[in-house]
Amino acid sequence: MEQFLEIINPHFLLRNAFYAGLIVGFVCPQVGIFFVLRRMILLGIALPQVSNAGITFAFLLCTVGWHFFPHIESEKAMALTGSVVFTLIAIFALAILERKRKGFTENRIGFTYALAGAASILFVSWNPYGQTEVLSLLRGEIVSIPDIYLWSMLAIYGTIFICLVGFHRNFVLVSYDTDMAITLGKRVNLWDILLYLIIGIVISFGVMTVGPLVIFGFLLIPAITARMITRGILPFCIVSSVIGTAASFIGFYISYRFDLPTGPTDIAVLCIILALLYIGKILVRLKR
Repeated sequence: MEQFLEIINPHFLLRNAFYAGLIVGFVCPQVGIFFVLRRMILLGIALPQVSNAGITFAFLLCTVGWHFFPHIESEKAMALTGSVVFTLIAIFALAILERKRKGFTENRIGFTYALAGAASILFVSWNPYGQTEVLSLLRGEIVSIPDIYLWSMLAIYGTIFICLVGFHRNFVLVSYDTDMAITLGKRVNLWDILLYLIIGIVISFGVMTVGPLVIFGFLLIPAITARMITRGILPFCIVSSVIGTAASFIGFYISYRFDLPTGPTDIAVLCIILALLYIGKILVRLKR
């Protein structure tokens, strides 16, 4: 109880990490539902890895004194730029190939994941000075988040959440039934582009702030869990965010209480929630 009161104290030393986790746990599942609706779960695994490759590439460029833009001096800004560029290129390339029906979707996503993973390792190997920070990202150690990153995350994720709520019906329609959307006169390509931009921004900034492991987990596991126990889009969306937020809170408490890395603890909590609800669903069916 003492640790719990310390965590919710406004002057708590790790409050930024705590709040950032709650923001990720609340917003990321709202993006993840579209991976589930589009049956593109593997894409939610590959894109955080692509974003991480962009970050490691940016760190590599920093070591040789090269910058994307003359006025960008900060390594963090470079890394965020690399993350956004890599992620958007990957998601739009995969979307174009999907539209043209070129090969199998799983093959393309698997290739993208393998390539991004190999590139990340190679970029880190060529850049020993950035190895510590990159490995910290990979492990999901959400401990030292500056105030500017927290406020930036709140502004960006808050804007994205408003967009998702405001355009929810259109996003769901083009994701769930493209043919019906076309019949109703919806501009499917436009809504797809907007959704892909939102996904790219969420993943890019999230990976830069809390790491690919955490983003991957909160994108997919709450949405998969909620889909399993709900009926209807609205309950699906609400329960996804409830699960994500609860897991973030519980995971942070456990990691702080037992001195564990926060990211992996959050993911473990999400998996336990998924397993318990799945077992509960089976027991309910057996009773019936």
